[in-house]
Amino acid sequence: MMRTISKSLLLLVLPLFLASCSTTSITNLTPSTLPRNATGQYLAEMEIDTSQQTLIPTSVTPMVVVGFESYPMRPTKRTVNRWEGLVPIAPNKDTISYHFKVDYEYKRFGKPGKGSLLSPEYKLTIK
Repeated sequence: MMRTISKSLLLLVLPLFLASCSTTSITNLTPSTLPRNATGQYLAEMEIDTSQQTLIPTSVTPMVVVGFESYPMRPTKRTVNRWEGLVPIAPNKDTISYHFKVDYEYKRFGKPGKGSLLSPEYKLTIK
């Protein structure tokens, strides 16, 4: 009898728990191929989509990471949750691998908590 009540309670609570989970994702908006330019600076763009209500929007600090180098990103104009950053690519390089890293803070009891997201790795080809 007690075992049946426990299982029933679990089945009632589990959907509530799953529905309350927040998700945050990074979407790469950078084309996979860009034409070579004279400046050697190439724009990397991404979008952050989150359902985490405790995230502090002003604390979001995204970066483009190429090898061991990190390049800061800035919010794009007239859009929400979109960021862009310039990445230098040497004239003798045709391809780079990069990913995005986003540091942020979130509300909790006491001091804000710190969180971080990493995107998958992407390739950018310069032609």
